[in-house]
Amino acid sequence: MGDFPNLRGKRVLLVIAGGIAAYKCLELIRRLRERGCGVRCILTRGGAAFVTPLAVSALTEDKVYQDLFSLTDEAEMGHIRLSREADLMVVAPATADLMAKMAAGLADDLASTALLATDKPVLAAPAMNVRMWQHPATQTNLKTLAERGVRFVGPNDGDMACGEFGPGRMAEPMEILAAIAACFSLGGPLAGLRALVTSGPTWEAIDPVRFIANRSSGRQGHAIADALAGLGASVTLVTGPTNEPDPPGVRVVPILSARDMLAACRAALPADVAVCAAAVADWRVKDPAEQKMKKGADGPPRLELTENPDILATLAQPGPDRPTLVIGFAAETEQVVAHARAKLARKRCDWILANDVSPATGTFGGARNTVHLVRGDTVADWPTMTKQAVAQRLAAEIATALGRTEGERG
Repeated sequence: MGDFPNLRGKRVLLVIAGGIAAYKCLELIRRLRERGCGVRCILTRGGAAFVTPLAVSALTEDKVYQDLFSLTDEAEMGHIRLSREADLMVVAPATADLMAKMAAGLADDLASTALLATDKPVLAAPAMNVRMWQHPATQTNLKTLAERGVRFVGPNDGDMACGEFGPGRMAEPMEILAAIAACFSLGGPLAGLRALVTSGPTWEAIDPVRFIANRSSGRQGHAIADALAGLGASVTLVTGPTNEPDPPGVRVVPILSARDMLAACRAALPADVAVCAAAVADWRVKDPAEQKMKKGADGPPRLELTENPDILATLAQPGPDRPTLVIGFAAETEQVVAHARAKLARKRCDWILANDVSPATGTFGGARNTVHLVRGDTVADWPTMTKQAVAQRLAAEIATALGRTEGERG
């Protein structure tokens, strides 16, 4: 059980919206209270269809707030005061409807009004049907909220109450608790340090309309950037094309090719830590066509390939700008740990996170990852976790390795 000592004495305002995942909030409340975190709840009308005010009140040992226009509530605790007396607002489950209200700035009930009135950080745990999650309207709302600084945990892939499977399942209580702790670590153990993270694929041009790429979603790299920022680091994220929202508080540098990525990484130095999570193309076309290539009687064109620059090895080279800690990823389909050990020696980096990306694992594009941390002669086999949980654990390992504790600030 994670201790998360930084939760003690903090105050969370938890908005429980209408969805079957609302039942998980009872466990979340209990776990937060165990760690000395105060919890006060707003229960929407939909949320009350899944969990009772009595159950929520019993666990929080506080009144449950439901009605925007209750004169008693407004006299005792106005909606503005309610949101501002918390250190953090957490929305779980964050339904498609409530996310839409948040993005549009609507305020037609106590939950949406408190969210519009708050001046405190907001963490949301989305939960909805997979088709609702993937709908362009929801994805646009997600991007809008992320750009405004709302942080997200989940959703995970899994079975839905509706019988479908896919992204949309709310993160588990301990994942949400870890995300809450990360929010309270802003300005925390990595404060004053600079981090460089690479993420996503690279696109290597064949001609103006075609390119060589891979299946990387960027989800793991983006989660690592978010987790490092959550511990207070100043983070530059150099990323290839992805559909992932920019992590709040992170400087994002979009690139296309491996050469673009290397140039952006060099420009981001010096840094204290570099995490190379991008799936960089090993090869590129030596001479891309300047015009779109046409079909011809001679059959398909012959493409002459040349090797791309090695970004991880370049960053790990000894020199004044070498980060203190250089971490790479080894995406393998066989002999995962053996290949990772060889890569660690070949690249001269400090750590390698090895993972199996064979099609059966669903790692590329999926929400979960199984990694092996290789450093020196040791290998730590981590359990299968969400990519956000992997990122948070890695960020904690980095803080420990750099000798940064809660008492140390830049």
